[in-house]
Amino acid sequence: MAQSSTSDKIVKGVTAFGRTGKATVTGLIDGISFIGFACIILWQSLYLIALGRRHAQPVRLRHIAAEIHTAGIQAIPVVLLMASTIGIMLSIQGIYSLRVFGAETQVTFGLALSIPREFAPLITGILVAGRSGSQLTSRVGSMRLNGEIDALSVMGISPLRYVVAPSLVGLIVSLPILVAIANIAAFGAAGLYINIVLGIGPTAYWADVLSIVTLVDLMHSFGKAVIFSMLISLTGISIGMGVSGGAEVLGKATTSSVVTCISAIIAADAVFALVL
Repeated sequence: MAQSSTSDKIVKGVTAFGRTGKATVTGLIDGISFIGFACIILWQSLYLIALGRRHAQPVRLRHIAAEIHTAGIQAIPVVLLMASTIGIMLSIQGIYSLRVFGAETQVTFGLALSIPREFAPLITGILVAGRSGSQLTSRVGSMRLNGEIDALSVMGISPLRYVVAPSLVGLIVSLPILVAIANIAAFGAAGLYINIVLGIGPTAYWADVLSIVTLVDLMHSFGKAVIFSMLISLTGISIGMGVSGGAEVLGKATTSSVVTCISAIIAADAVFALVL
C-alpha cells in the first residue's frame, strides 16, 4: 500500500510538471507569435504611411486628426488632474524625507530629476493605455466580429491604412504632447505646494527647476512617449485583430489589452532605467 501511494504521488507530480512545462512552452510560443504579428503590422503601417499614395492606399489626414482628437485632446483633463496630483504627492514625500536632514529646500532637485524622466511619461502612458488601448481593441474587435475588416479587404481598402496607420500616427503625435502637458502640470502643482509650505516663490522655484532639467532629461521624456505610443497602439490593435467568437470574447480581449499595454509600458520603462 505504501509503495502504491508513493507511486501515485510520483505519477501525479510528473503529470503536473508536464502540464506546467507544456503551458509554459505554449505561452512562450504565443508570446513570440504575438510580437511577430505586431512587428508585421508596424512595418506595413509605416510602409503605407510613407508610400501608400503610390499604391492608391493613402493614409487620410482627417482620420489621423480624428485619432489625435480622441487620444490626445480628450485625454487632456485627466492627464492634468493626475499629473498635478503626482506633483503634489512628490512634493509632500520629498519635503518629509529631506526635513530629517534639514534640507527640505532641496526638494526641487528631486522633482527636476524624477518628473520628466519617470513620472510624467509613465503616468501619462498608463492613462492613455487605459483609454486608447482598450478603445482600439474594442473598435478593431467589433469590426472583426461584424465582418467589417473583411469587407474593407473585399472593397480593395487596406484595413491597415484605414484603421491601424491613423491610430499609430495619432498616438505618436498625441502622447509626447500629453507628456509635455503632464510635465508642466506636475511642476506647476508642486511649485504651488512648495510655495505654500516652504515659502519659495515661483520665480526662485522655476529658476531652480530650469537650472537642473537638461535637454537630455526632456529627450528621455519624449523618447519614452514615442515608444509607449507604439506599444499601446500595436498591442491594442493586435489583440483586436485576434478577436473571434462573441461579445464575451471581446470583453476579455479588451481587459487583456489594458493589462498587456500597462505591463509593456512598465517593462519598457524598466529597460530605459537600466540601460540609460
